[in-house]
Amino acid sequence: MKLITAILQPSVLVPVKLALAEHGVKGITVTDARGHGTQAGKTEFFRGQTYTVDFVDKVRLEIVVTDETVDAVVETIADAARTGEIGDGKIWVADVVSVVRVRTGQTGDDAIN
Repeated sequence: MKLITAILQPSVLVPVKLALAEHGVKGITVTDARGHGTQAGKTEFFRGQTYTVDFVDKVRLEIVVTDETVDAVVETIADAARTGEIGDGKIWVADVVSVVRVRTGQTGDDAIN
């Protein structure tokens, strides 16, 4: 099992969610995040003043998938989130040792399907 974590632009959340649903992904956790990478913030104007925003709003997606589906899910997220602009985000994959579905007690792949 693998944990896919993606940091993306908030504007692509709905297209990514729809693409994952079409791919059969049933469980997803979404949290608000702030940060910067290459983008290194942005400059905004408010009431005639210039302000530098060091941290940019992002969303963090976390999805646990089987080893067999990890590449397809990563590709689905990347394709749906890609705008071609700086700040599109990052996706990384980590090993998951164990998963338990609390309601039923199911473990392993049965708990994530």
